Amino acid sequence: MAQIAESIRITAPLTAEAARELKAGDNVLISGTIYTARDAAHKRMTEEDALPFDVKNAVIYYAGPAPARAGQVIGSCGPTTSGRMDAYAPALIAKGLTGMIGKGERSESVIAAMREHGAVYFGAVGGAGALIAKRVTAAEVIAYEDLGAEAVRRLTVVDFPAIVLIDARGNGITR
Repeated sequence: MAQIAESIRITAPLTAEAARELKAGDNVLISGTIYTARDAAHKRMTEEDALPFDVKNAVIYYAGPAPARAGQVIGSCGPTTSGRMDAYAPALIAKGLTGMIGKGERSESVIAAMREHGAVYFGAVGGAGALIAKRVTAAEVIAYEDLGAEAVRRLTVVDFPAIVLIDARGNGITR
């Protein structure tokens, strides 16, 4: 019977040094502050002079959460396809973004930026948005409220489960 690897506990914000220690295939539990942003928010962030939050050492979760029901912090918040952010990710990585959480493959330009600046790409399980939402202890819209579900949110997470899909050296579990 195959043994399941133990998870590595990491804290966000995530320094480039800490990101470089992770290896493709590592199971992680992320605690701390992460941000949600999808393609519309990424487009705005790369077009505007000032970013709505400091991306240095930040982790962005590619998700558009559903509205919270009574008694919930946040509604279901599963990952979206990361490739939709590939046109914008290298610019944010160059500004200090160290972690991205999503699903699917990444372009060579994103992987090159990750290698150059020390960033990592985490995978979250698609279809598990309701379970992932239970790891969110606080949520606040901080920018682009007009985008609805795609507004930028600051989340506080505890033991958010993910796997390193591509590490800071460009190694991937499917590459």
